[in-house]
Amino acid sequence: MSKFCSNCGTEIKKGASFCSNCGKELKEATSVSQEETQTEYVQKSRLAGGLLGVFLGSLGVHNFYLGYTGKAVAQLLITVLSCWFLFPVSGIWGLIEGILILTGSINVDAEGRKLID
Repeated sequence: MSKFCSNCGTEIKKGASFCSNCGKELKEATSVSQEETQTEYVQKSRLAGGLLGVFLGSLGVHNFYLGYTGKAVAQLLITVLSCWFLFPVSGIWGLIEGILILTGSINVDAEGRKLID
């Protein structure tokens, strides 16, 4: 983990007590990890989510993909714990959600981000 000057943002060498760029005392320096500085996120695909719902909806794969883990686990457990006896129930549920995703009725993931085309 690197340390940066709170005044000018220059990377600080280990053990330094003053910033080599601006001369400010470093007791206010903050640690910033590389993960904290990256705020980008990956948008989910509407086509991928819809096709996963149509073809693998009974296992909740589309909901795992979109981040709806509660619904995904419910679909998976309905299918697996019933020894595939209730496969049609969760299959129809997944098929309907897949079609809703493809038509744009469901157009956001679990964090509220728009699905890309």
